[in-house]
Amino acid sequence: MHTPKHTLIFLAVIFGLLGGLSFLFPEKGIYLSERFSLTFPAFNHFFAEKKSDKPDISKIIAIADAEEKIDKIKTDPVAKDSLIVESLPNNQKLIIDTTIKLVTTIQYKNAEKTSLSNFFNSLKNISEEPKSIRVLHYGDSQIEGDRISDYLRMKLQTQFGGGGPGLISLMPVAPSVINRISWSEGWDRYGIFSYRDKRVPHNNFGVMAHFCKFILAGDSSGKKTAWVKIITTKSGGAKATQYNKLKLFYGGSKSKMFCEFYDGGILKESDSLQKGGSFNTKEYSLLPNALNHEFKFTGNDSPDFYGVSLETGRGVMIDNMGLRGSSGTFFNQINYAQLKQFYDYLNVRLIILQFGGNTLPYLKDKAMAETFAGYLKSQIYTIKKMAPQASILVIGPADMSVKEGTEYVTHPLLEDLRNALRQISFDSDCAFFDMYDCMGGKNSMVAWVDQGIAAKDYIHFSPHGARKIATLLYASLINDYNNFLKAPKQ
Repeated sequence: MHTPKHTLIFLAVIFGLLGGLSFLFPEKGIYLSERFSLTFPAFNHFFAEKKSDKPDISKIIAIADAEEKIDKIKTDPVAKDSLIVESLPNNQKLIIDTTIKLVTTIQYKNAEKTSLSNFFNSLKNISEEPKSIRVLHYGDSQIEGDRISDYLRMKLQTQFGGGGPGLISLMPVAPSVINRISWSEGWDRYGIFSYRDKRVPHNNFGVMAHFCKFILAGDSSGKKTAWVKIITTKSGGAKATQYNKLKLFYGGSKSKMFCEFYDGGILKESDSLQKGGSFNTKEYSLLPNALNHEFKFTGNDSPDFYGVSLETGRGVMIDNMGLRGSSGTFFNQINYAQLKQFYDYLNVRLIILQFGGNTLPYLKDKAMAETFAGYLKSQIYTIKKMAPQASILVIGPADMSVKEGTEYVTHPLLEDLRNALRQISFDSDCAFFDMYDCMGGKNSMVAWVDQGIAAKDYIHFSPHGARKIATLLYASLINDYNNFLKAPKQ
């Protein structure tokens, strides 16, 4: 007969065994593979006082919150225009968008801070640009779903003009808060951003490092049909819905593809997409306030669809390229001629590279961190050849925690990786933003998780956390733009 005494004895035996295991288990755990090991907390971890070495991020959060409150005031229809414009020569506008003290500033290789001059010049002369200028934000899963990019887009378009979410994939890697996309059966994605898709015999992967196409059996005549629907929500703010053009980018078809385009449920245009080529465009003018768009394709061979762009003709466009699992070392694997065509056509003036988090778990020492940075440096040289008109901003990795005993601490090689990426940025004449420092430095991810603004994986920001980082990044960017305007010209 089972009694409370038996339960007590059973629990005592279990706790005794666990306690003994905590004494006998190797302190560094048992190695299983390069990425995995078996660990067990030491006995003293259960009773030792918790380390209190995580930073106090209250001031950082307060500064980000203050900036967000300013944004809310600006969206109040009865509030005055809160952009304070200071008079400068030649009718230049100095955007004083914040009174907060910067947490972390963008870093440059020298005091002249010229790395972003091309981009700042484009902003300064935005009214003279014949078409919109582009900001391409490449990154890993930390920015997927339009995180961080959406805030930069809202701010830059509000202050310099433009509207629409920009480039989107017909089969996005992750869902976005702005666009909801659905498609018929038979579609697939072919990429190069995390590994090379062996089904693809060429290297025409487009500006987003992947393309989509459909494969269906078709009817008795051999023709194939497919559809894709794009809905733009109002979750991205007013500017994200204020676009009047849709551009379709495609190529590689062996025969012409018949295409029907519906805008707001109304057939807007029916025509054939041309065959061949690695960079073809089709532009559609959109109906006012129509936020749902649909393509219906019929033909014998699907083109490679590199994406669509929802945009305006003037102002600033910010494109989110969230590439889950990517380390950013794919640019020199894309057809150079095609990539240059994209960069020239899009009028790219700033490229943001935000990579490193996917590489960190594989690093064993400082030398490997520097080797990876060298790989990224070669990608930067490729980008500079393809887009010499564009400035480049490298964003260092966010804090990433690993479990040490019963506590989460900063990955031991994160600062080595950050330092290596900063150095190759300066060597390549790129600007550098230290996200790790902006968060609060060592063990800051633990503090962000405690505040509910980072995920429990101790790697990714929550949506609210991503917004706070974006506000701090933008504050530094617009501060440097203001300083650029005020600086005496040689």
